[in-house]
Amino acid sequence: MAVYLLDTSVIIDTINGKRNRQQLLTELLHQGHLLACCPINVTEVYVGLRPAEESRTQEFLESLKYYSISWPVARLAGMIKRDYSKKGITLATTDVTIAAVALYHQLTLMTDNLKHYPMKELSLYALR
Repeated sequence: MAVYLLDTSVIIDTINGKRNRQQLLTELLHQGHLLACCPINVTEVYVGLRPAEESRTQEFLESLKYYSISWPVARLAGMIKRDYSKKGITLATTDVTIAAVALYHQLTLMTDNLKHYPMKELSLYALR
């Protein structure tokens, strides 16, 4: 059984019924896998939320396992961002924080934004 931390784009596509994301996630759940989110996902989803979507969005987000951003996760995110900055690679704080949650908790990050997550040690479920 795997635990998949969903990238925000996957959550938004699922809520909006795009790219067959709901079907994929349902299949993964039937296979016994868990789906998860973190505070960054919740924040990013609510930024663009339309009032008519709030009820189903909250229901979906609350159905996911929730991983908080602890001190060690925040520290790891800062170290990842620092290390990539030294290589001349700019990564968003939100993306390195999502990656840090996945790395710290040994989760697989499900994303269609591979360029946002160049960390070799990160387990990815790459979507198109």
